[in-house]
Amino acid sequence: MVLERGASPSVIANARLTGRDRVDPFGDDPVDVHLADGAIVDIAPAGALARRGAVLDAGGAWLVPGLWDHHVHVGPWALSAQRTPLGDASSAAHAARIMADAPVLADGRRVGIGFRDGLWPDAPSLDLLDAATGGIPTYLFNADLHSAWLNTAALLREGFAPDGDGVLREGPAFEVGGRVSEVGPAALDRAVGEAAQAAAGRGVVGIVDLDIAWNEDAWARRLAGGFDALRVEFGVYPDHLERALSEGLRTGDRVRGAASDLVRVGPFKAITDGSLGTRTAACSHSYPGDPHNHGVLAIGPERLRELMTAATAGGLRCAIHAIGDVANTHALDAFAATGAWGCIEHAQLVAHADIPRFARLGVAASVQPEHALDDRDMADTIWAEQTAIVYPLRSLAAADATLLLGSDAPVAPLDPWAALASAVWRTRDGREPWRPEEALDAATALAASTHGGSGLDAASIEPGALADLALCEHDPLAASETELRAMRVAATLLAGRLTHLAL
Repeated sequence: MVLERGASPSVIANARLTGRDRVDPFGDDPVDVHLADGAIVDIAPAGALARRGAVLDAGGAWLVPGLWDHHVHVGPWALSAQRTPLGDASSAAHAARIMADAPVLADGRRVGIGFRDGLWPDAPSLDLLDAATGGIPTYLFNADLHSAWLNTAALLREGFAPDGDGVLREGPAFEVGGRVSEVGPAALDRAVGEAAQAAAGRGVVGIVDLDIAWNEDAWARRLAGGFDALRVEFGVYPDHLERALSEGLRTGDRVRGAASDLVRVGPFKAITDGSLGTRTAACSHSYPGDPHNHGVLAIGPERLRELMTAATAGGLRCAIHAIGDVANTHALDAFAATGAWGCIEHAQLVAHADIPRFARLGVAASVQPEHALDDRDMADTIWAEQTAIVYPLRSLAAADATLLLGSDAPVAPLDPWAALASAVWRTRDGREPWRPEEALDAATALAASTHGGSGLDAASIEPGALADLALCEHDPLAASETELRAMRVAATLLAGRLTHLAL
């Protein structure tokens, strides 16, 4: 029987198992994994049990639990393929020249994404961008999405006075980013479907959608339109918290009115500080050359406790954006004061005394290992005087904190194998490993890439487990950095249904 995407095989034959804390007796020997009703029902040596029904021959590939990306901005991620990449821009002038030749989108805008101006030799200016781009509304989004550089035509289109350097930061940047992503439901849903299928091709079975929007309606629409490539948990932001609570949304609930259970309510998300790249992460030490700049607290400690208390009382777990050490301290304090459960998003700069508090409070660290390599030069320069730990992955794991890996797509590409490579090897492009003392072991990194994270709830391959699975060409626990980044995924299964097949 020839299998195609969408089929539900009864047996995955000739697979090899891998992962952390294994108790099975199979070692590297090939096994048959028998499936029924979306779950694993038995595992036996290859050929030991009769292979009834449709068979997916793994051909010796390695079977791993299906992978999750725990931090995705779905709209900007899906639309990023339509935007001009700015990651190679070496200066403001260079970025402006790139945008001068950028295509004009159907909505009349030029949109670029991915610049990193922290170490540019020159500064963005309105005059510079206007001279290069003229009267066509032009938008350049920082890789971290916390700032946006607009020309005069774009500022006027969005209702901002065209003065200063043309750079919007934090709240205004998020607002404009949301508007630029309003391309119409049909076009956006088509882009989301294509991006989701690409993610399935990398072994991904689920994502946490942290778009700054009321997300339930969009996902109900997509499910009604046939979306079935991934599981999704969507976030709720402060502007929508009252509505979510009044309508009874609770973490884990299915989207209302949907026949499918693929999309569920996720966390309450609050952004408490800025970012390293925009120099707005809330830090205990000031930024170089700017002694009064310790970053910004977009939500102060008292207000954060109020929001988290309300969310927790309403049954929502919390996902609190905190990048600087001051923001992380405040977030942990709020978890302790409110009894909330959930995670801190990013945790890029953490005070030594706060590292053990994650595990003590049961707060997971939702981290993005690719950011560490994207930011290494900025961190070594802009955070050179900080005394807290920068990107403390191993420190958190050693303190028994649960880690959740993700990409923050489109800030980094949605590719769990790239995240694994960066977490384990702390290098790419042939550079020396950066702060290798904070590297994770591969088993922890793989577990952190599953739905339950690296803690006790990490996904496993055993009878009774959900058949969210991926087949890959190398053992992730023994693969090199280059093998991880180039990992070929032969098949991805969602509750036993093939969402990707390349055998």
